[in-house]
Amino acid sequence: MRALTWHGKHDVRVDTVPDPEILNPRDAILKITSTAICGSDLHLYDGYIPTMQAGDILGHEFMGEVVETGPKSTLKKGQRVVVPFVIACGECYFCGKQQYSACDNSNPADNQDIAPNIWGAAPAGLFGYSHMTGGYPGGQAEYVRVPFSDVGPIVIPDGIEDEKVLFLSDILPTGWMAAENCDIEPGDTVAVWGCGPVGLFGIQSAFVMGAHRVIAIDHFPHRLELAKQMGAEVINFEDTNVYDALMTMTGGIGPDAVMDAVGLESHGLYLDNVVDQIKASTFLGTDRPHALRQAIMACRKGGRVSVPGVYGGFVDKFPFGAVMEKGLTLKTGQTHVQRYLPALLEAILEEKLDTTFLISDRMSLEDAPKGYAKFKNEQNECTKVVLKPDFAKATV
Repeated sequence: MRALTWHGKHDVRVDTVPDPEILNPRDAILKITSTAICGSDLHLYDGYIPTMQAGDILGHEFMGEVVETGPKSTLKKGQRVVVPFVIACGECYFCGKQQYSACDNSNPADNQDIAPNIWGAAPAGLFGYSHMTGGYPGGQAEYVRVPFSDVGPIVIPDGIEDEKVLFLSDILPTGWMAAENCDIEPGDTVAVWGCGPVGLFGIQSAFVMGAHRVIAIDHFPHRLELAKQMGAEVINFEDTNVYDALMTMTGGIGPDAVMDAVGLESHGLYLDNVVDQIKASTFLGTDRPHALRQAIMACRKGGRVSVPGVYGGFVDKFPFGAVMEKGLTLKTGQTHVQRYLPALLEAILEEKLDTTFLISDRMSLEDAPKGYAKFKNEQNECTKVVLKPDFAKATV
């Protein structure tokens, strides 16, 4: 089959690789009908996530048709399903608490010794996202093996086009959980750093959950315009001092809750960010947390900090004094996707949530390397790339 493989920083290729096979009784094999490039994939593309190996198949946002099942899978051939990017067994201590991204059994034992040195414990397995998270082949391919297929995938009703439900795989539940982690109360003001896909879904979700005001912070005009169309007030951080603007907009108090939807690759010519970039490029540091620092400093006393943005290693000059002295609550983590799927699918079917507005580019799988380059280099115009293995070859 054909699949997109990682070969190093800014080097991804569509190669011919072996077809997936059923390895365990709970497995299923999917023929991919739609898959997407995620902002988190750019962290792999930029070489910031360790333990990637040449030839690893990328992609954790995908859906498709079931073509083969193991004897203990609950899926049936011919069903259309969306697959969570988090792989979870459904039976361990953490799955019992619906903390699926902390699953103890989906990250193979051979890889479980890697993560504790960096993170203190091994996370759940993830599709297409390094060997610290299991080394599982991803879904930017013609076919994919889905472990624990009786737990993760959600069956999609007939007649619903892929693009309405594809983002149930990751970014929609991620934005929803990010808003949930804000513990939104009536009358709240929520500030969101980053108007990429997760940030935009976080904005949409915050309003659905009852936020009175949402303030969106970014520097790409088109993405800020999308946030405005949702009802958010906007701040362009290239034109405005973000802290001063937020204090003015909130009467000197600060937002009730803040959301860092940027993660480890913050933009901006700020002194701390420039230092972080130098450290990352010289292997003296890993993450660039400027947006997180800014969010913590701006949040009101007693407020809540939600961090859906991906961080992979160690954060320098973290303002923990501000967290403690202001009495902030910090919530983060990979998304417990399985927990949210039934309700979010129902919300899509009832047209309470829109997802298709985000898609800017549709390409064939063969054009995936161009899609990665465009998603990285044209972030104002390119908000989301959807790849279709059967799509006619596109011109970018």
